[in-house]
Amino acid sequence: MSIENLNAVHYTAEEKNISISSLTTLENTLNSKFKNLSPEERVRFGSVHEQNKLFVNKVKDFRYSQAGLSSPDVDWEAFQEDVASREYLQSMIARLESLTQSLKNNKILHDYDCYHMALTDYDYTKYKVNTKQAGYEVKIKELSQFFTRSKSAPTPIKPEEPTQ
Repeated sequence: MSIENLNAVHYTAEEKNISISSLTTLENTLNSKFKNLSPEERVRFGSVHEQNKLFVNKVKDFRYSQAGLSSPDVDWEAFQEDVASREYLQSMIARLESLTQSLKNNKILHDYDCYHMALTDYDYTKYKVNTKQAGYEVKIKELSQFFTRSKSAPTPIKPEEPTQ
């Protein structure tokens, strides 16, 4: 038995409108803060690796716990704003990546459903073309272009039998 309709959860027009509107609002809210970096700039500025992030966090900890040991040459207000922005962005990125993965998973299931329903319709069309009803010959000709003929059909992979 084939598996069909893996994702029977569909989006209402209201849900689509709200999500698109929310994304547009988010884009419009943040767009003025975005900077486009060239590939060279991404290499140059993107070199703050995990070890260096730990270093920044340790300096931040010392600033909060023992401010008297902090350099007077650092603009600590700007430093704190950068730290807060960095933490905010990291949180947003994590949430957006999680949302993106969920959207991709959902799309995969809908793609699978659509493809298998299309195959069912193709099989139906192949059946109906033999009844000589009008329209099916044109449809089968159009749909057949997506299937190439090979000399032998591939052997389906069967699940391994459990050994006893």
